[in-house]
Amino acid sequence: MTADAAKESLKLRGIRLTRQRQLLLDLLDRTGQHLDAETLYRLAHQQDPKLNRVTVYRTLKLLKEGGLVDELDLMHHTGDQHFYETRTKQEHAHIICLRCGRVEEFFGDPLQKLRRQVEAHFGFQILIARTEIGGYCAHCQVLRAKEVEEIRSSPEAETPAQAKTRRQKSS
Repeated sequence: MTADAAKESLKLRGIRLTRQRQLLLDLLDRTGQHLDAETLYRLAHQQDPKLNRVTVYRTLKLLKEGGLVDELDLMHHTGDQHFYETRTKQEHAHIICLRCGRVEEFFGDPLQKLRRQVEAHFGFQILIARTEIGGYCAHCQVLRAKEVEEIRSSPEAETPAQAKTRRQKSS
């Protein structure tokens, strides 16, 4: 979102786009990452040492209410922490690995098709849609398979009946 568009969006709500608000918007947009408030504060504080945490939290709330940023929970992978991103991109889904926390973004026709189906089926006008999909990335699938195999092959994983059978066969 351009500075002019952001300024206009906030102006319509009676909010000025201050230098600090612009700094936070720029950081969210420039990093291309999903930042939590504390990380955003640290990045912003490096550029403006006068900036304090309270300002960051208040600004995030204003920007969210102003429709300039989205607040995400990303499947609560890190607990109750929330993450923020600007609304400059087209609608997309967040794909979250529940093991390593990696986040990918998916853009595509299937999301638009789902949106149209929901609107048609329910007679519902969708203003915003957030889609999160949790699972395991390719790397973590391999690690999980190894862990499951290790558990299955360890003596502690045996049931008492399996252990008795194994002992009887070895005697």
